[in-house]
Amino acid sequence: MSLGLVALVGAPNVGKSTIFNRMVGSRRSIVEDTPGVTRDRIYGDAEWLTKKFRLVDTGGIEILNKPFQTQIRAQAQLAIDEADVIVFVVDGKTGLSGDDQQVAKILYKSNKPVLLAVNKIDNIEEISNISDFYALGLGEPMAVSGSHGIGIGDLLDKIISMLPEKEDNVYGAATTFCLIGRPNVGKSSITNRILGDDRVIVSDIAGTTRDSIDTSFTKDDRNYVIIDTAGLVKKGRIYEAIDKYAALRALAAIDRSQVAILVIDAGQGIIDQDRHVVGYAMDSHKAVVIVVNKWDLHEKGETQESFVKKIKEKFKFLDYATIVFVSAKDGKNIDGLFPAIAEAYDSYNRRVPTSVLNKVILDAQSMNPTPEFNHGRLKIYFASQVAVNPPSFVIFCNNPEFAHFSYTRYLENRLRETFDFAGSPIQIIYRERK
Repeated sequence: MSLGLVALVGAPNVGKSTIFNRMVGSRRSIVEDTPGVTRDRIYGDAEWLTKKFRLVDTGGIEILNKPFQTQIRAQAQLAIDEADVIVFVVDGKTGLSGDDQQVAKILYKSNKPVLLAVNKIDNIEEISNISDFYALGLGEPMAVSGSHGIGIGDLLDKIISMLPEKEDNVYGAATTFCLIGRPNVGKSSITNRILGDDRVIVSDIAGTTRDSIDTSFTKDDRNYVIIDTAGLVKKGRIYEAIDKYAALRALAAIDRSQVAILVIDAGQGIIDQDRHVVGYAMDSHKAVVIVVNKWDLHEKGETQESFVKKIKEKFKFLDYATIVFVSAKDGKNIDGLFPAIAEAYDSYNRRVPTSVLNKVILDAQSMNPTPEFNHGRLKIYFASQVAVNPPSFVIFCNNPEFAHFSYTRYLENRLRETFDFAGSPIQIIYRERK
């Protein structure tokens, strides 16, 4: 599902990070009284009235050329360029400032919907403080208090009314997949091999691809869309504005894909960063295929079987993913990707008959009775598949709190053995039967 993007912009120390934390429900942004604490952009997912969107907190923009201001302006400008809605935050206690007017000039040029939020209006006596901000010419100011939550609901109502409707499935019945991975693992080379054309810039410089690129094609009578993305790095190492921008685009590419292909560099081996990268796809509940590229550069003597064993050890949470070895440089086994992609896509969209599902679940319970947990024993009455993308199953029981995670894992394995969900995550949800 494609999520709309909302950017919080404004001068330093106006309370953007406090509003951000209030909306996403956690202290993701650092909150201090010192101006300029937030230098990078920080992302979070927010939800209001069942509508989800991405929220980005930006560093404060100042007139004075203080340290990091050039980078902060670049960060904020990229957030503005990407945003569907902009929330311009100003300080209701200090009043209209030159920095506010500077930010307003930037927003005039954006041609984006702008909401003007006057923060730090903590009581009714301060409501008159908002009148000065009409001078910015950005519509009616909204009084809010990030610290106390006052007016945040009204602000969220306005935000979701202005967010565009985005299609969940932009490409219809086509099998849509994206290539993700660390920089310079060969994603663009694989893309070019698949398409038979140098559609994507390829070089030895890490991070050459800064944007995501969607291309439709047909193979073996099946329609595909491939999305090449910029290399993702561990969140704590994304410092430059351009890398933040690339990470945002890669997240959007994952959102509109059904299958995420994690590309690993066989020459460098498996490192922890690969786990962080695939975490984005797992958080979005996407089907996953693992591709080991540059196998021709791997040290002699090690077999594919031993390398698969290493992958299984490192990615225990991804034991359902199919592993394919390729060499984009000479084109070896590129065609071997497509059966794995098709299998993962079909698994991701698979529905199973209710009667067969219940037989499998009840047989599993008979063969391996549920353990005692939380002062009780789980009793399963009925199961139903409620969704695909990924396949999701609701199990009606006596008490969900009696479900031990190991037993859930056991049921998941039985479902995989019976219905072949290769490449796809599955979700099991317990509900109490009233």
